[in-house]
Amino acid sequence: MQELIGLNDAVDSRDPAVGLGAVSALRRLVDELEELHVDNARGLGWSWQAIAEALGVTRQSVHKKHHVRRRPRR
Repeated sequence: MQELIGLNDAVDSRDPAVGLGAVSALRRLVDELEELHVDNARGLGWSWQAIAEALGVTRQSVHKKHHVRRRPRR
């Protein structure tokens, strides 16, 4: 949560280093959220096609990105 507060401050910064750092942090956050929700969807029986449609990408791209990493959650 602290990271989000820092990102909020970075939005208004005129310093490119601060802004670009925020972009990088947002990308990491988006990747983590995508992994979490793809795993949840697969655990609930969603097809790769349904996940791809929800993300607005192709089935092939979502499968390529996530199929190797996927492992059952406990």
